[in-house]
Formats: sequence, C-alpha cells, structure tokens
Amino acid sequence: MAKLIHTLADHSDDVNCCAFSSSLLATCSLDKTIRLYFLSDFTELPLSPLKFHTYAVHCCCFSPSGHILASCSTDGTTALWNTQNGQMLAAMEQPSGSPVRVCRFSPDSTRLVSGAADGTVVLWNTQSYKLHRSGSVKDGSLVACAFSPNGIIFVTGSSCGDLTVWDDKMRCLHSEKAHDLGITCCDFSSQPISDGEQDLQFFRLASCGQDCQIKIWVVSFTHILGFKLKYKSTLHGHCAPVLACAFSHNGQLLVSGSVDKSVIVYDTNTENILHTLTQHTRYVTTCAFAPNILLLATGSMDKTVNIWQFDLETLCQARSAEDHLKHFTEDWSEDDVSAWLCAQDLKDLVDIFKMNNIDGRELLNLTKECLADDLKIESLGLRNKVLRKIEELRTKVKTLSSEIPDEFICPITRELMQDPVIASDGYSYEKEAIENWISKKKRTSPMTNLVLPSTVLTPNRTLKMAINRWLETYQK
Repeated sequence: MAKLIHTLADHSDDVNCCAFSSSLLATCSLDKTIRLYFLSDFTELPLSPLKFHTYAVHCCCFSPSGHILASCSTDGTTALWNTQNGQMLAAMEQPSGSPVRVCRFSPDSTRLVSGAADGTVVLWNTQSYKLHRSGSVKDGSLVACAFSPNGIIFVTGSSCGDLTVWDDKMRCLHSEKAHDLGITCCDFSSQPISDGEQDLQFFRLASCGQDCQIKIWVVSFTHILGFKLKYKSTLHGHCAPVLACAFSHNGQLLVSGSVDKSVIVYDTNTENILHTLTQHTRYVTTCAFAPNILLLATGSMDKTVNIWQFDLETLCQARSAEDHLKHFTEDWSEDDVSAWLCAQDLKDLVDIFKMNNIDGRELLNLTKECLADDLKIESLGLRNKVLRKIEELRTKVKTLSSEIPDEFICPITRELMQDPVIASDGYSYEKEAIENWISKKKRTSPMTNLVLPSTVLTPNRTLKMAINRWLETYQK
C-alpha cells in the first residue's frame, strides 16, 4: 500500500518543509538551506543547496510551472529562485521585517502570498517582485496559507486558531475560529466536488492544529451568492498536535503529520484511515504529494525526508465501512497495530508492541500470559484494558466479516457499499466502482453481461439507509 523507496538525510537540522514540482523535490530546514533533488533518482542537483537566508528557512514552494521556487525565513525575507540555474531572482522583504512563516503561489503564478509572525500578510507581484497589497490578522502569527484551485480566494491560518479568507484585493471575506489551540497548516484539494450544477463550484479545504484534529471544510463559489465556507467533518487518528496536512493531486487522499511521529493517510471520500506510517523518530513537520504521480514526501525534526510510493488500486481496495476495520485485522501490519493502540488511548504501549513485532495476527492471539510474561506489561489494570479492547476487536471482526447481508455487498468490489447507486440493469453497485467500470468503455452490465440501455446512475437512498442502520446496530 505504502512503500518507503528513499530517505534523504542531507540537512544538518530540523526539516521544516518539502514541496514537489513535476520533476523536482525541494526541502528546507533550520540549517538555513534549501535543497533540490531530481525525482527520477532522488540525487541532489549540482546547484544545491541554495544559500541566502541568514536564519531558519520555514517554508518553500514551487510555482505551478516548476520554474520558480519560493522560500521564506526568520530573517524576514521571501526569496525567489530560478530552478534551472539556481540563481536568486529576488529577495522580497516583509514590510514589517517580521519572520516569514509561510509562502504560497497563486494557481496562475502571477502572485505570491507571504505570511509573517506578526500577523501581516503580503500579496506580491511575481513579475515585478513588488508588493501588490497587504493586510493583517487581528491576533497571532500567520503560519498557514492555501490558494483555492480557481485562484479566486486564498485562506490563511493563525497560531490563535483563526481561518481567514481573502480575495485577490486583500479584502477579508470571512474569519472564524477553526482550532482552539492554533492552526498549523491548511490545504485545498485541487479537485472540485461534483454537485451537478454548472454555476456552482465546491472544493474541499483541510486544516489541522494543536488540538490534534484535522478538519474538513467545503468551500463554494457562485456568481450570485459569492463565497461560502462550511464545516464538514473532523478526522481523528493522531494522539498529539497535527503539524501538516496535504491532499494528493487527484484529491482522493489526504495525508497528515504529527508530533506523535506518525503520518496518517486518509481516504477523502470515506474519511477512513488507509495507512499509518511510523518511520520517523521525531515530530513530523511537513508532508507533500507530487503533482502528477502518487509520491509522498514527509519531513521531520529527525533531519530526514522519507519518500513513499502508493499503489492507488490497492488503496481503493482497502476502503471499508469502519476506520478501525479498514481491512481484516489479521492482515494488519505492525504500523496498523500502532495506529490502533493510539486510537484506543494505549499509545504508551506502541514501542513495546513494535519491539516484539506484534502485527494483526499476533494481536488477535495475545493472552493475559503473553502480556505479562512476553511483553512485560506489569500493571494488571493495563493488561486487563488491553485484553478488553482486543476482545472487542475480535467481536467486531467476526460480526462484520461473517454477517454482512449479501444485498449490502457491491457485485464489483465484493465490499460493503458506502454510496450505492442503481444502474439501468436494475442492480445496485458502489458508485465509484460502477463509474470506473463504465469509464473503461464497458457498457455491459457487470451482472448480466448485456449492454446497458443507459449510463445514468440513480442514488439508492433506501439501501444506503439500511446499510447505515445495520452498521449502527453492530457498532454499539
């Protein structure tokens, strides 16, 4: 599902940020440098490292074309670099001289936003390198920023927890408290959410913070009503502050990195946890997906950047009805067991379980004797708690795997349906599965092999309600 294919260990201090272009990976660090690597083999470019900043480099990002790289620093400057020859194009000073924490290009590359520790935000003209407009938030440092995919607005996040929405004229359109203890990162999905109305555009926005949560928002644009931001849901899984979040290029995945040293990958449609990566030995400070392929980079205070490769089909197959039962527990890896322990408020046992190579199969076979004699868990109360949680897990696995009604299972994926639709053959399928089937020019019915009279899909709300009722019954 997620394969570690390379580790970069060239920085001499904490890695603060990483970013992809179509051919390069950039990383920046407390060591004051920016490093560039080829995606083909992850060798460092001859022109790397880039040196200009006199203090820590907090953020770096590529223009959409990949020809320009921006970096910002505690020294109060935002630098623009030519990625083909490594030459610095401009050094733009924050008017207040405050440390610059974040920078982002607009989708058309004509503007660049820089946000600073004193709450000031500047919109730069990237052709003239001149200040275009500026503004500020009421409280806190600006630590996060993201442009909407259509470039109409951008969002900033502050250390006080406020999400603020700005238009291209630096007018504040909206501001609200999103995370009580402060925002650390935010990102837009580049893929719109389909709603069937041509005049209406929906995009997902993710934010994360010191409250250990990731929140999903829906941003809508209409010519008549303008902009609207609406809270959708909260993703859980981390047991410590979440420092970074990022969507994949196709919008199907969301990744987060945390003070708990883990990286969690979510399915954006079901909001289930697909995988938990725990290779970093200190806080995970940054994560980024490549723009055209399923490559993920994660950076940490352990001074390394890990490169991961994903198999999208495998990830899609891993979707299921429940977060904790994303696939059969017997197939869980050691990392999956670690994620389960954190979710059960047993994070203190993660190191013990990993040291003893406890995977899903071993987890289900644990006894009170194993916990006491083999794992050396001395507390009787803690041993009993672990046993209760394992027994609950065994019960859920047995129930869900053996008692799912046949009519709740998609004929294509053979998995519990999340979003059932009725096709013109009269059968119900998982929406994404039948859409993929039809998109591959298979105009025949998966059940009868006859030509489908129509490709229209109708939501089966009655079946969805029945599935939800069944799930509620077995989740109690």
